[in-house]
Amino acid sequence: MAMLMVVTEAVPPRLRGRLAVWLLEVRAGVYVGDTSLKVREMIWQQVTVLADEGNVVMAWATNNESGFEFQTWGLNRREPVDLDGLRLVSFKPDIIQ
Repeated sequence: MAMLMVVTEAVPPRLRGRLAVWLLEVRAGVYVGDTSLKVREMIWQQVTVLADEGNVVMAWATNNESGFEFQTWGLNRREPVDLDGLRLVSFKPDIIQ
């Protein structure tokens, strides 16, 4: 089991409801919980199917240099980049849609 956090933006209510089944919504669109790898993968699969035009970031505790890992879905000004094996976030000036 590992701590998991999911932050959503502009996602449909059906995804928010699905996330609330597995995680606690501590602020609007911010979900936390302690889940297994299997549950985390199932939640991510739901995100990819139900997020529509919204965007999501999922972060979880893991045993690496930073102590966590993350993945994203959808358009956002913050974009993950890999710098010599270290995951960082690049901030784009504008999103062109």
